[in-house]
Amino acid sequence: MKRSKLLLFLCLNLFFVQQSISQVRLPRLIRDSMVLQRDAKLKIWGWASPGEKITIRFNGKSAKVTATAAGEWSTTLPAMKAGGPYTMQIDGKNSIQLKDVLIGDVWLCAGQSNMVHQLSLHNITYAEDIAKANFPGIRQFCVATRATLTGEEADYNSGSWMWANPENVADFSAVAYFFAREIHEKYGVPIGIINASVGGTPIESWTSEKGLQSFSDIAAAALLNKDTAYVNDINRRAALERRSESIVSDKGLTGSKKWYDPMYIPKGWQRISVPGYWEDQGLRDLNGVVWYRKEIDVPQMMTGAPAKLFLGRIVDADMVYVNGEKVGQTAYQYPQRRYALNAGILKPGKNLLVVRVQNNAGKGGFVPDKPYHLEANGNIMELTGYWSYKVGEVYLPMERSKVEAISAQNEPAALFNGMIAPASNFAVRGVLWYQGESNSGNATQYAELLPALIKDYRRVFSQPSLPFLYVQLPNFGDANYLPAEDSWPILREAALKSLSVPNTAMAVTIDLGEWNDIHPDNKKDVGVRLALAARKTVYGERDLVSSGPIYKSYEVKDDKIILAFDHTGSGLVSHDGEELSHFSIAAEDKKFVWAKTRIEGNKVVVWAEGISSPKYVRYAWSDNPSGANLYNAEGLPASPFRTDK
Repeated sequence: MKRSKLLLFLCLNLFFVQQSISQVRLPRLIRDSMVLQRDAKLKIWGWASPGEKITIRFNGKSAKVTATAAGEWSTTLPAMKAGGPYTMQIDGKNSIQLKDVLIGDVWLCAGQSNMVHQLSLHNITYAEDIAKANFPGIRQFCVATRATLTGEEADYNSGSWMWANPENVADFSAVAYFFAREIHEKYGVPIGIINASVGGTPIESWTSEKGLQSFSDIAAAALLNKDTAYVNDINRRAALERRSESIVSDKGLTGSKKWYDPMYIPKGWQRISVPGYWEDQGLRDLNGVVWYRKEIDVPQMMTGAPAKLFLGRIVDADMVYVNGEKVGQTAYQYPQRRYALNAGILKPGKNLLVVRVQNNAGKGGFVPDKPYHLEANGNIMELTGYWSYKVGEVYLPMERSKVEAISAQNEPAALFNGMIAPASNFAVRGVLWYQGESNSGNATQYAELLPALIKDYRRVFSQPSLPFLYVQLPNFGDANYLPAEDSWPILREAALKSLSVPNTAMAVTIDLGEWNDIHPDNKKDVGVRLALAARKTVYGERDLVSSGPIYKSYEVKDDKIILAFDHTGSGLVSHDGEELSHFSIAAEDKKFVWAKTRIEGNKVVVWAEGISSPKYVRYAWSDNPSGANLYNAEGLPASPFRTDK
């Protein structure tokens, strides 16, 4: 008993000693090399011991503050002009000196995978941009993925400000970097990027609980998820169900000789074409593991140096072996496979290339219309054509899980809590938003969710007119050669409608996508178009043509419909010189057919034989309106639209 009391006494004393010597602590955003927002009051905040007095000195200004009884403190520095680098001195019981601080424009860049995608994932396309990056005035703070169901976080667990040089820039969001570079080079001000984005996530997860109150079902889910016992129970039961359904045994990995081993003698392998899906080549409804192998004859001139292996995109996961050595693997169907081979892996003459492909649902295999080749010493060897294949494992058909696990990052408000809320005190110039793919299942509601997000961020950052610039989704999926009813046009329309919210702008990217890749390679033009939007909306270049044509109104004259547009710039044009395509027209029955068109000044006249009383027009109204060609003379594409509801 005496020993227990002594231990309790020592613990209490240690606690009070620690409390008495608590030191000033800063949030992760406020640190060396940060960029602070110019021309805005700067809130500086942190934690200290209760009642501790703190002094901040920065760029000739100073502020004093006393920590609250809860150990929290915040103060404000006056607005300052762009410049730096400066040093910030913070003194309490301890002293902190923050170096290399810049004042410029800070942009919060948020959304899902197309905002996530780092330059490193496009290092072939943008190799020169990476190599030539030398911009001390462009800096990124990358927010680590963190989804919190129980409430808003006060700080990040990790993160630092990095400037754009060849070593660091590969980890920058490609879209955000090209946006920042355009603005930095145009105006000469430092640009800070707070990159808070996570692939495969819905807009609801990025909106605060308060911002979701008008959506009763979504708000109820956010409230229910705060019950950790409920969430843990759901996930426990889902995990047990997954275990009971799991299948293990891949013949390619369990035999005496592994199928990637050069000493393995292949028996019973069959021919298959690469690229291509195995379901299209005789393997009906197969989910499981299929092994591919190909012997290639490598010339002497392609050996003795590092090489690159391009394997397009594989659905879903892969492991790649060259001459028995594992050279790479990817757990998901994205991104494109670009594996580096060390010098010495390839040898003159016969080489063995083996790829283990695992597919869980849908069509498995190698996505067409991607690069499949070997590159070394400036020489290229194509890998398309016939390979050999053998099935290593077949997954049994499974009923839909009775218990759906709760993935925190897909739940309402969860990513806002963990990745946006900790930055809410940090002054920003505006928001860049690239998201929507994960909301294709509730595309109609997106027309309400996006304005709600904009309103929410303006409240959170205490800026009622916070500029909000966003990307309208690009073309993706199979092209339709008849007028169609798809979900992505609804998402694009939701983005178009959101332009009615003041101080917003939209980058149209209907021409920048790829039919077979939800993560198109062209990220530079997306960033450049966002920068055009910012130059006009935020930086005051009022005469700048920053958008392609935007549908405004229509009138019916006899058997024709005449369409009027805003943002026509120097005039409407057909981008490829052909007749305008992807216009469809319908009478009252809404049976749309392809239309004939002609440009008359800044208007488009639309008609079709057999429709004497036209009522509705649609343009580029499909997931992938390949070849949609209405632009303005400045080279910017028109947004898809419809005149019907």
